[in-house]
Amino acid sequence: MSMEISSRAEIDEDTDTDKGSMWVLDQKLDQPMDEEAGRLRNMYREKKFSSLLLLRLAFQSLGVVYGDLGTSPLYVFYNTFPHGIKHTEDVIGALSLIIYSLTLIPLLKYVFVVCRANDNGQGGTFALYSLLCRHAKVNSIPNQHRTDEELTTYSRSTFHERSFAAKTKHWLEKYASRKNALLILVLVGTCMVVGDGILTPAISVLSASGGIKVDHPHMSSDVVIVVAVIILVGLFSVQHYGTDRVGWLFAPIVLLWFLLIGGIGIFNILKYDRSVLKAFSPVYIYWYLRRGGKDGFTSLGGIMLSITGTEALFADLAHFPVSAVQIAFTVVVFPCLLLAYSGQAAYLMQNHDHVSDVFYRSIPDSIYWPVFIVATAAAVVASQASISATFSIIKQALAHGCFPRVKVLHTSKKFLGQIYVPDINWILMILCICVTAGFKNQSQIGNAYGTAVVIVMLVTTLLMVLIMILVWRCHWILVVIFTFLSLVVECTYFSAVLFKVDQGGWVPLVIAGVFLLIMYVWHYGTLKRYEFEMSSKVSMAWIVGLGPSLGLVRVPGIGLVYTELASGVPHIFSHFITNLPAIHSVVVFVCVKYLPVYTVPEDERFLVKRIGPKNFHMFRCVVRYGYKDLHKKDEEFEKKLFDNLFLFVRLESMMEGCSDSDEYSLYGQQTERSREALLNKSNGNITSSVTDLTVSSIDSIVPEKSPLNGNLTILSSGHASSHTEVDEIEFLNSCRDAGVVHIMGNTVIRARRDSRFYKKIAVDYMYAFLRKICRENSVIFHVPHESLLNVGQIFYV
Repeated sequence: MSMEISSRAEIDEDTDTDKGSMWVLDQKLDQPMDEEAGRLRNMYREKKFSSLLLLRLAFQSLGVVYGDLGTSPLYVFYNTFPHGIKHTEDVIGALSLIIYSLTLIPLLKYVFVVCRANDNGQGGTFALYSLLCRHAKVNSIPNQHRTDEELTTYSRSTFHERSFAAKTKHWLEKYASRKNALLILVLVGTCMVVGDGILTPAISVLSASGGIKVDHPHMSSDVVIVVAVIILVGLFSVQHYGTDRVGWLFAPIVLLWFLLIGGIGIFNILKYDRSVLKAFSPVYIYWYLRRGGKDGFTSLGGIMLSITGTEALFADLAHFPVSAVQIAFTVVVFPCLLLAYSGQAAYLMQNHDHVSDVFYRSIPDSIYWPVFIVATAAAVVASQASISATFSIIKQALAHGCFPRVKVLHTSKKFLGQIYVPDINWILMILCICVTAGFKNQSQIGNAYGTAVVIVMLVTTLLMVLIMILVWRCHWILVVIFTFLSLVVECTYFSAVLFKVDQGGWVPLVIAGVFLLIMYVWHYGTLKRYEFEMSSKVSMAWIVGLGPSLGLVRVPGIGLVYTELASGVPHIFSHFITNLPAIHSVVVFVCVKYLPVYTVPEDERFLVKRIGPKNFHMFRCVVRYGYKDLHKKDEEFEKKLFDNLFLFVRLESMMEGCSDSDEYSLYGQQTERSREALLNKSNGNITSSVTDLTVSSIDSIVPEKSPLNGNLTILSSGHASSHTEVDEIEFLNSCRDAGVVHIMGNTVIRARRDSRFYKKIAVDYMYAFLRKICRENSVIFHVPHESLLNVGQIFYV
């Protein structure tokens, strides 16, 4: 829990240089407890897992992380040879491409390199972006405060001025256009992941349902589509229950699936043709591409489907340590996939005509229907993982101000990462059904799927280059090697899928284009609103000049003024008091903001500060969240806000009773008696023991030279300040009992008359429409309707 204390009235916050006028109060434990707190804060990074626990986590990761990648054998060979197999050797060449694709991309690049670039266990495009925002000033909404870097979850390192990392950082920060280009790159990757959330259920469920027609060849294809649509509707309809309630089934299903496809692969290799093992020689790739010409090159779009789900592997990393994910892939997933594809290739060596449904054709008759049931269940699991990843990445985009405010619900009390977004869920369902019923075959859906996946991989590679330079400080030779190997493979696949844009590949491009337009327009409007608040904020000199009554009638009650500013007085406050003749006895400016961290600990979430002299009764409370954190629907937010406010008043009074120096530090070992006295004094509102109080000026965060001797019992030595504290606490309590009013700004953005037509369309129509249909801030903060007061403004951009 961090709090700022102002030693005198703030005169001007416009430039954020009032360092000499503030002290920082940092609540810590005594030295042994401080070491324990530090150990717990870094527990995730330093946690050592026992072998048995690691194996259990690796088993559980199968159901969450590898469902999508594991269902690829259902449709890879069909999409590789949509027009049939012309040469027997082509099967071995295609298998060789699959083997080395699985080795280079999922195994070497993602499992052993990209997964290490997680943000305290969080994966995905925005997790990489958050890492970059902490190591370089590339955040497009500059709402960070200097105290944000003191968070335990905020890790930031310094660069040597002449280092390659420092030069790269300077190059990124120099022009706003480069920051915008980085943001657009991240948004493109995010939109393609949303496309995956639509295409993964479509192709997985449709491929699994196709097994019905294999056993009943005269059945109409429409029946298969109807079955697939029914499964999809059921899948999306149960999303609100969350994966936690049925998650215990996922890992056994996926493990059984991998064992089945691996076992069937061994059976087919032994039964049909062992010569397919020659595919482990990369020379067959050269012969395959040389013999196939343009057709062989474009078939790479089908080969690439063997690595689809790899991007979901990184996005779904949140609940498992990297070592567990690595063990699951190397021990189970990788060998079983190699056996499955080798077995299908062995079957195709003697049955060229069965390429369209090779998976089901290669299953022994005695276990056909059990495998069909497991395949359908595995397809559902793969779809579930993709949908959950979409929810998570939409939540991250929302936290970064890049997506309209939508309803986000927790579905698990144990896992904060498991969420449900109703609006997105139904949009995904409608689009998924349209894709399934519109294309009616796996080939065109596969082309679309491949396009989305390869673009996500390219975006990840480009972001990883910056991560390796700015975060990992890798030598430039290693960066060049990683970039070269990744881009050679991925650009080759990308150029291959471009030939199939007109055969279904346009679908993810259209979907991503629509979502990218929505995200960018919303972010543009959010940024302009923030710039308006920054440029029109009121000077504290004007507030102080009004006097304690602010030139108005101070009525009983507390007014919570919501603002996006972490410093300064918002324009809506001056707009409010110039139009109404009264204001509440206590005014608290509340700033709720998201930081580029995965989470903000509860004891560090609130930042409280006094504005102006004490008799003004004005405060600021900055509430900080990470992109993983979620506003919960309860009354705890307001209660915690007031608890921190009252605690601030008590501690501020204690500091005044200790010394009259502007710059001092207080140290000392506190006895158990004084610790209990402080806890009793705070009426149980302190959730963690406050044992070592350090007060210093912002100019020097390092402790001052001459610490005072003694313990915290001397804090109560100021008799007058104790009376002041009691009086103010009683006053705050009486105002709270009189009523709390939430004052929110309703800023309407309009394009200027001389603006270009596309800007008018984006601002006056698109952004206005998005604001109309998205959730209001009052709903997100769960403000009672009878306590809400909106202040309207118009801003022209």
